[in-house]
Amino acid sequence: MQPLLSQFHTIVGPRHVLVGDRRTRHFRKGYRFGEGKVLAVVRPGTLLEQWRVLEACIQADVIVICQAANTGLTGGSTPDGDGYDRPIVIISTLRLDRVDLIDEGKQVLCLPGATLDKLEKRLRPLGREPHSVIGSSCIGASVIGGVCNNSGGSLIRRGPAYTQLALFAQVDEAGRLHLVNHLGVELGADPETILARLDRGDYSAADIRDDGNQWASDRGYHDHVRDVDAPTPARFNADPRRHYEASGSAGKVAVFALRLDTFEADKDVAVFYIGSNDPADLAMVRRDILSGFANMPIAGEYMHRGAYDLSQRYGKDLFLFVKHLGTDHVPKAYAIKSWFDGLTEKFGLGGHVTDRVLQAVVRLLPEHLPDRLNDYRDRYAHHLMLRMGGEGVAEARAYLEKHFPTATGAFFECTEEEGKCAYLNRFAVGGSVVRYRDVHLDEVEDIVALDIALPRNTVDWFETLPAEIERHFVRKMYCGHFFCHVLHQEYLVRRGSDLHAVEAEMLALLDARGAEYPAEHNVGHLYRAKPALEQFYRQLDPTNTFNPGIGKTARKKHWMA
Repeated sequence: MQPLLSQFHTIVGPRHVLVGDRRTRHFRKGYRFGEGKVLAVVRPGTLLEQWRVLEACIQADVIVICQAANTGLTGGSTPDGDGYDRPIVIISTLRLDRVDLIDEGKQVLCLPGATLDKLEKRLRPLGREPHSVIGSSCIGASVIGGVCNNSGGSLIRRGPAYTQLALFAQVDEAGRLHLVNHLGVELGADPETILARLDRGDYSAADIRDDGNQWASDRGYHDHVRDVDAPTPARFNADPRRHYEASGSAGKVAVFALRLDTFEADKDVAVFYIGSNDPADLAMVRRDILSGFANMPIAGEYMHRGAYDLSQRYGKDLFLFVKHLGTDHVPKAYAIKSWFDGLTEKFGLGGHVTDRVLQAVVRLLPEHLPDRLNDYRDRYAHHLMLRMGGEGVAEARAYLEKHFPTATGAFFECTEEEGKCAYLNRFAVGGSVVRYRDVHLDEVEDIVALDIALPRNTVDWFETLPAEIERHFVRKMYCGHFFCHVLHQEYLVRRGSDLHAVEAEMLALLDARGAEYPAEHNVGHLYRAKPALEQFYRQLDPTNTFNPGIGKTARKKHWMA
């Protein structure tokens, strides 16, 4: 493989070709799950370099994994163990992070390394927002990663990330690499011309086509989610409604650029914090608002007391980092942490020294959450953060004042600071679960992470587990995008328990409830792709060159078992 590495050096320069376990660790090890050996990590600085690296990979018959931020929760952008029949090359696109505005920002054209955080900042002065504005954007998630994984985000009206306007490469049945320009931008006829022009931003409004028939967002979701009597979930990864070329592709094509709609930012926003000890209270709020309100909520985030506790204690450093330093430096901080963990691992000190040190330090810091939030944590098991804007603020205020307090619940309207803290604490939950595992390795086997979508007509939504399953867990975490009925349920499994057996039991319970899974984090290497989803992958990538093994599918060339 030395000739291939030499080609990479020529194309991108030696500095951007990484080899060796320690130098590649940050890229080949998933944020939460997944890890495997790679031949190299290559970091192109232009789209034309990305194409030439791809050409070299296809000619050398190696596996290609295109990776952006590597913030996924199911290991879907890294190798996973062994069983591959060819060497693996990761193409990291983070250097390709340009965002172009189209039609005064009503749409954007994003290159493959562009992050949600960068896109938010680019649109903010225009009073506009991308598909998702909070959540994993806090740790650098990419725009294209969201589209490829049908990520839903927390914003109720906008549905899963979706577009039909993409520029991507795929390999046909004969093993030939093709560039497909469905971006709706006239850039030329051959790959080198197309990509060189896009690298330079060499196009104008006259080159952009828009006949209104190609969608750059999920236009129908606003009405779809309101149907609270439908027996099917609002959104989930295996839903064929939103599988289209790059959208939902899970890395089975190599994406160079996407066009996406943006949205007018809500004004006069308020956050209402609802607490209850009866899940039926929150079910009532969801059904009444979705079916009866004139103004749809911006977001409605659920958090159980157990998730609140985990995030308050084990997500404290992330909370404080983002609150005081913003999100700009978070990806770099994670990269430094990964590098240091790799170093300590090499010297036999384990790979979680930074987690233990950070956790010891933040315990000494004063309480960071507002008193009223902590008071509700003490009083109520179930928490719902309802974000409304414009005329919806008065509509929600009137509704909540009419229905609360009850014998089991109450609400208050947050100050601006309380609202920010409530949402930031909610979105530090994912990292807090990982942190708990990493500092309690003596008691935790690992995490079973379930990302589920309940049918829209589900009323009895909160999980009750049989005692024989409950005994396997040290801690449980429940949170989610409540109005979409997308829930993230994570279980810290007790040391010595059979992780796979526990997960199988959990999935059987979900099947009995009519749930779909995964809902928005894609199958990665944790879930088995359902037949229709696997067929979509096979159509996109008949030689199984890109990201093989995703969804527990075949890892060998031409999908051989």
